[in-house]
Amino acid sequence: MEKFVINGGTKLKGSITVGGAKNAAVAIIPATILAKGLCVVENIPNISDVGILFKMLKEMGASVKSINKTTVEIDTTSVNNPFVGYELARHLRASYYFLGALLGRFNRASVSMPGGCHFGVRPIDQHIKGFESLGATVTIDHGMINARTKKTLLGSHIYFDVVSVGATINVMLASVRAKGLTVLENAAKEPHIVDLANFLNSMGADVRGAGTDVIKIHGVDIMHGASYSIIPDQIEAGTFMIAAAASKGNVLIKNVIPKHMESVTNKLESAGAKVTEYDDSIRVECTGPISPTTIKTMPHPGFPTDMQPQMTALLTVAEGTSVITEGVWDNRFRYVDELARMGANVQVDGKVAVITGVKGLKAAPVKATDLRAGAAMLIAALIAKGTTEIEDVFHIERGYEDVVAKFNALGANIKRVEAPKTDIEMPASL
Repeated sequence: MEKFVINGGTKLKGSITVGGAKNAAVAIIPATILAKGLCVVENIPNISDVGILFKMLKEMGASVKSINKTTVEIDTTSVNNPFVGYELARHLRASYYFLGALLGRFNRASVSMPGGCHFGVRPIDQHIKGFESLGATVTIDHGMINARTKKTLLGSHIYFDVVSVGATINVMLASVRAKGLTVLENAAKEPHIVDLANFLNSMGADVRGAGTDVIKIHGVDIMHGASYSIIPDQIEAGTFMIAAAASKGNVLIKNVIPKHMESVTNKLESAGAKVTEYDDSIRVECTGPISPTTIKTMPHPGFPTDMQPQMTALLTVAEGTSVITEGVWDNRFRYVDELARMGANVQVDGKVAVITGVKGLKAAPVKATDLRAGAAMLIAALIAKGTTEIEDVFHIERGYEDVVAKFNALGANIKRVEAPKTDIEMPASL
C-alpha cells in the first residue's frame, strides 16, 4: 500500500494543465462497444479507473492500443462476450455503463453489481426502469445484473423519478440503437452527459437535447468508429482552484471550460478568492482571509457534490461559521472525522455540516475514505502545519492524473512512499 507524505505550509504558485474528464471518459469508453470500427479517443485521463475499463474491454475481446499518454485506439469489432465479472467491476461504479452499451449492441448484457466509493445507498432502480421501458427484461441473480430482450430494444418515453447521472447515461447508451424515438425526461444535465452525446453523435447516433432535462434519441441501425477528444475535467480543475485559494497562492489552471466552473467560481469568490477567467484557463489567487459561506450541493448547474469535500477543507480555516448541505448523496461526510484529527471543527447532522473555522490545521496521520474525500485530505495537508501522512491514496489516484507531480510543480512538497505493513502478532494464549 502507498501513502502520501505532505509537508504543509507552502503557497501554491505557477500553472498546471487539467486532464480529460474522468466522468466523461468512464462513459465514453464503454460507448465504443456500440460501434463496429476503430475509435480514436483523445484527452484520456491517465487514472486507474480508466485502466480498469480498458481491462474490461480487452476481456470482452476488444483491441485497445495506446498511441501516446492521452490518446487510445479502441476497436470493439471483435467483442463477442457481453459479460463483466466481479473482480474488475468491484473497483468502480462506472462498470455498470457496460449494461447500456452491451444491451444496445447485443440486446443482452450481464454485469456484476458495481463497486466504487461508498458514501451512501446508490440504487440502480432508475437504470432498470429505463431498460425495462425499452423492452428489456432485467434480473439480479447472485450479484449479477442481467438484461436482455428477445428481439430488439424499442424506443420509449421515460421519465426519471429522480435526476440521475448514471441512469441518464446508461439509458442513452442503450437507446441509441433502439428502434424508434426515445424521450428521456427529468434527465441529468452535467457537462459529461453532453460530451457523451457528442461522442455518440460522432459515431452516427442521433441524440438531441443533451444538457437540458429532455433528451430525444432517434435510434439508428449502424454506428461507426470515430475520432473524439474528451472535455477537460471540471472536478480536477475545481480541486486545484480550491487548493490555490486555501494555500493563499496564485495558480493558473489551463485546459478549462470556464462556464463549467461557474458554481465553484462563485463560491470561491464569496470566500474571498480572486478568480480571473480567460478563454480556456482560470487564475485563482488569494491573499486575504477566507470568508465563511453557505453551500448546498445540487445536480448541474448547481454546486457539484464532487466538490463538496474540497470546499469543506477550505472552510475549516475560514474566519467564521459556514454551512454545507449535501443535496445529492447520503453519508458523504464520513471524511469529517479525518479533518477533525487535524484540528478542524466540523459538526455533522444528517446531510448538514456546520464548519466553525479555526486559526490553522495541524498535521496528523489521516486516510482517504473515498476519491473526493482524498482530495480534501490533500488540500488540508497542504495548509496544515507540519508533515501529514495520507493512507489509502488509491482512492485519490482513481480520479486524479499525476496528482503528486502536478501539485509539486506548483511548489507543494509531496512524496509518494510505500506504507509499511502493520501486522499485529497475536499472543499464543489469552
